[in-house]
Order: sequence, then C-alpha cells, then structure tokens
Amino acid sequence: MGALFPGVPTAVDWGLGRMRAALAELGNPHRRYRTLHVGGTNGKGSVASTWASVLHHQGERAGLYTSPHLCSFRERIIVDGRPVPAPRLIDAAAPLHPLARELGMSFFEASTLLAMVVFAEEEVDTACIEVGLGGRLDATNVIDPEVAAITNVALDHQDYLGDSLEEIAREKAGIIKPGIPVVTAEGRPAALSVLRERAARAGAPFHRIDPWRDITELRLGPDGTRFSVRTADGSLLDLRTPLPGAHQATNAALAVRALQLLPRPPSPDAVRAGVATVRWPGRGQVHRVGGRLHIFDVAHNRAAVSALARVLADLAPPRPLVVLAGILGDKDWSRMLPPLVDLADRVVFTIPASAPPERNWNPHAVASEVGDGIPIEVVDDVAAAVDRAAVLAGSGTVVVTGSCHTVGDALQILGVSPFGSD
Repeated sequence: MGALFPGVPTAVDWGLGRMRAALAELGNPHRRYRTLHVGGTNGKGSVASTWASVLHHQGERAGLYTSPHLCSFRERIIVDGRPVPAPRLIDAAAPLHPLARELGMSFFEASTLLAMVVFAEEEVDTACIEVGLGGRLDATNVIDPEVAAITNVALDHQDYLGDSLEEIAREKAGIIKPGIPVVTAEGRPAALSVLRERAARAGAPFHRIDPWRDITELRLGPDGTRFSVRTADGSLLDLRTPLPGAHQATNAALAVRALQLLPRPPSPDAVRAGVATVRWPGRGQVHRVGGRLHIFDVAHNRAAVSALARVLADLAPPRPLVVLAGILGDKDWSRMLPPLVDLADRVVFTIPASAPPERNWNPHAVASEVGDGIPIEVVDDVAAAVDRAAVLAGSGTVVVTGSCHTVGDALQILGVSPFGSD
C-alpha cells in the first residue's frame, strides 16, 4: 500500500471538502459513470459485490470499490470481476501524489480518489461503491448514486459514530440523497425511524426489505444459500448465493430490491446468474486444506459474530471444531467471543501480523476471562497459531475469524489468497 501513496497518513480524517476539491481538480471523473452506494454496519461488501456481479451478467462493465482488503490492495478496486493489476494502479496513482499531499488527504481518501479515477479511465458503465466508515462524512459520499442501500445498523466504531443505535443510524443515513431511492433491511424501530425521517426530509423514496416477509424457502447447504425473494412487483424469484447464511439471503434480497429501483432494472436471468456467481472472499468462505475444513469469516463485531454462530450451527461442520480468533483491541471482544467459544471444542487466540501494532489486543488477558470450561490456547505468532489450530482440529474444522487482518493473514499462510497478496 505504501507504494501507492507514500507518506499519506492512514488515520481517519472525516470530511468531504478534500475529496470534492481533488475531484474538481481532475474534472470530476466520478460523474462519467453511474453509481450505486451502500452503507450500513455489516453486509455492505456482500451487497456491493452482488450488484457488480448482476450488472456484469446484464452486459454492463461494472466497477466495484470495497474496503478494507484481506490480502492485497487490489481487492479494493475491481472491474468486471477482476482486480485491477498492480502496475495499472501504481501508474494511475502516481499523478495523484502531489494533489493528495497538497490537500492533506488521508490514505482512504486517496484510495477512493484512485478508484474513481480508474473507473473513469476503464470506462465502466456503473460503479458499485461501499461506504468505508459511517456515511455522512465518508469519502465515498461525494457521489450522486442512482440508488442507495443501507444494510443495517449495529453497535460498531462507537468512538467515531456514537454510542446508541440512533446516533449511528444518523451517520449511516447521511448517504441518503434528495430524490434518490433508498432501501434498507434494518427493522429495529429505533434505527428504522431515523432512516425513515432522513428519507422523508430528503424526499427520497423509502423502501424496506423484511426478511420474515420477503424471504421464503430458505435452505442452507454445502453450495451456499437457496431462497425465494419477493420482488418489487410482488412476484417470487428463486435464487442461490454461494455465500452461506440467512443473513446473506437478506443481503442478496436487499441488493436485488435496490437493482429493481434502477431506471433500467436488470433482467431476472441476469439477477439469478449474478447472485449465483458473486465472489466475496472471507465471508463464510469454505476451503478444504490439508485434509480438514477451514471456514474463514471476518466477523469483527457482535452482530457479525452472531451471524457466524448461526451459520456454524446450521452447517454443522465436522468435529472437532477449533476456533482461531484474532481480534483488534478496540473491539468488544467480551461480547463477541462467547457465542463462538460456546460452539467450539477448542480455541486458539492469536495476534494478526498485519494489524497495526497500536490496535493489537492482549489475548493472554482475554483467555483468562473467557476460558471457563473451554480449553483456550494462546499462540501469539499467527503462522504458528494456524498450524496449532490444524493439529487440534485433526480431520475436523478450523474457523478463522475476528478481523479482516486475521482472515487475510491465515489465507496467505495457507496459500489460498483470493487474488494473491501484496
């Protein structure tokens, strides 16, 4: 990453002024293609990648911008299902260095600018853009999308977004634009009322997916998740996503409903093909490595861990089940870990090598607090921890989780990186 924007600070520095100034200086490249915008606490990447897959099958040239990445920065900027090659990114970033430095842009702002420039140069028809953090002041919020989606609202990043669902919802609702349709899968009254109120004030048509009403015939299996979704006209569409879990059915249904709000909605055939072939690594990703099953999931907050626990309960993978967890120190590990520890036969805590040192947790202290009744081992070195988890699992299952850093490190160590590594 350092080769792209050397010396650019990585700290969060909210505000849209720098992005707008940079884009104006470059002739507003983000206005040369259509955009779709998705925010929320969990599931943003699943929705954005599903959009891009469906649009690709519709015959469009689709761009996809997500963050963070697992193993390679190239995962963040994808065109027609393929990461933009590293030399191409480096060449495109070089002319942006002086502007980024002059404006004092953060690394995420510079990366977002790079994506918008590359999408214009690659002549994409539509770019599917995932919010980085929050929404209202996120660097991606300079776009004027054809539709916006807000997956859900949960407690995460409270140091930036607020301590209550209402406060966090207000930040997420910041991507709602005047007159632009918005769709959400959030159902809790406290958050939903904030989203509805913001949409009403903006004159934005408001739509909601209700998983209990709009998703039926839900079935989980080794090939993913099959379900039927109620479309905008009330008909049912049978779909399959390779992403496992009821929550992924909700994400896919949300993506489909948003696409149906476009001026030119994709065909049912494109929707079925796009949902069935979506690729979003590290989200319930299953690999058989060395004779045992590995399940990789980046679950990094309470809501995501609860969803992972439900997936594991439904899939019932081979025992023994070993959880390999590495969590960042600013996360709510005291509430994240119990649902996973309760399902596990053995647990290994580690420190992801790619995590910023200042965000590391203390797995030894954590183990002493949550280890009641379940054997927990601490192996600081992540490569050694991957090996130890494999030994403990035998012919069973290793679940790697806790953060993008932990999953990305493990994918590289096991040689199953989705798009290589930097």
